[in-house]
Amino acid sequence: MKHILILSIATGSLIAGGYKIPEQSLNSMALGGANIAHTVGADSAYFNPANMSFMKNSNFIESGITLAHLPSINFNGFQALSPTTILASNNSSEVENIPIPFFHFVSKDYNDFRFGLSLTVPAGLTKRWKNGVQKLFAQEFGLKIVEFNPSFSYKLNDKLSIGGGVRLIYSEGVVKSNGFDIGKPIARDMEGDTVEYGYNLALSYRPLDDLNIAVTYRSKIDLKEEGDAKLSLGTLLDTYNSSVVVPLPASFNLAISKALNDNFVIEFNYEKTFWSEYKNLDFVYDRAIFPTLKAPFDNPKAKNWRDTNTYRVGVSWQVTDDIILMGAYAYDETPVPVANLSYELPDSDAHIFSGGIRVKYSDKLSYGVAILYDKKDSIDIGAGENQNGIIGKFDDGGAILTTIGISYEF
Repeated sequence: MKHILILSIATGSLIAGGYKIPEQSLNSMALGGANIAHTVGADSAYFNPANMSFMKNSNFIESGITLAHLPSINFNGFQALSPTTILASNNSSEVENIPIPFFHFVSKDYNDFRFGLSLTVPAGLTKRWKNGVQKLFAQEFGLKIVEFNPSFSYKLNDKLSIGGGVRLIYSEGVVKSNGFDIGKPIARDMEGDTVEYGYNLALSYRPLDDLNIAVTYRSKIDLKEEGDAKLSLGTLLDTYNSSVVVPLPASFNLAISKALNDNFVIEFNYEKTFWSEYKNLDFVYDRAIFPTLKAPFDNPKAKNWRDTNTYRVGVSWQVTDDIILMGAYAYDETPVPVANLSYELPDSDAHIFSGGIRVKYSDKLSYGVAILYDKKDSIDIGAGENQNGIIGKFDDGGAILTTIGISYEF
């Protein structure tokens, strides 16, 4: 199996700023990620394991799938390949439809300890430009990240609990670019996988029966990709062993939920994501590459991403004994400076709207559906503002995510 720099030259996003996918359950999708303090189901194992201590003394399971629909990103403008070569580059990326499964489990209480397990897709990307100047930079960039996350909680007293877990990350992907169609005879073809490790921590405090305060932290994980890279220029073709390190960033959440009455809960959530660890992308090869290939493939590429803030508010309404309605709004900052933006990730700030319903089928079984709309701001780039030579406007894009899920208690 080939191994290769899969987080790629710029990494494209599915839903959150950068390449994170925060929503990994039915409730989290309906609440736009505002479900850190108020978690009542099996997804507590992932979002806030400390809250497992305050759940009913039963086993809980939740499973489901999300379909991520990524509309085309439209670009109108020009691409400066050199100070004297500027090409019109109006184009649209390919539409993508991606299934994202999830699974969560929470155990019964064992002497104030509880144990959980989650299988999620916490980050990823896909971006394809099938023609035009963009194909020279991002014919195809794809990334899958799967996280296996065993966790625990310990109940210190009736008001305070701590928790944590181990993050086992498996990722695989592909990177392709090709300029032959526009008279630039240069291409790359890469694919591979890697396994890395990290941790997560959580604390939950309930000063009042109707007030929850939660703090969570997920560690940074450096994804070190090692493998083969096929590089070509004209008739010249060679394969190299290569490596690159790209961070899956650390994140910090502070959340507060308040029950306004027996049927209505509101949660406020603040998340800090430490994208500033992503300073540059530097490919390392096992030997000196041909001088003609060095400039396009062996120069470190500055990223200089910045830390971001995400603000979320979500509400849950127990309409009847069997029906819960949920809704949320979030504002999500992009980590990508305009100066470093590229076709692989034309990312911008986003407004996120979501909602959903959960229906109780029996005392043990419930199911539901949720939908989330991620609206990206347009990006206008003036001449000289972008180090990659992009001049013009990106608009549309964003994402629509639809989740169905089922939960069982035993």
